[in-house]
Amino acid sequence: MKYAGIGFLIGLAGYVLAALLSYYFIGKFSSNGHDRSVEASMTSLFVFGPIGFVLAFVGGYFWAKHTF
Repeated sequence: MKYAGIGFLIGLAGYVLAALLSYYFIGKFSSNGHDRSVEASMTSLFVFGPIGFVLAFVGGYFWAKHTF
């Protein structure tokens, strides 16, 4: 349970980091001129954020299991 908790906290940090980075990069490099900010926010929150959470959770879980 301790490993899953550590993995969850690292996963939350991964979600925030992935969402912020993808919002910046989509807003900067998107060719969509009509609603670029909406595209950036929705893609960040619903695509790249969850991907970042899952990857960070798995990495954090195995890191905690190996370290503690």
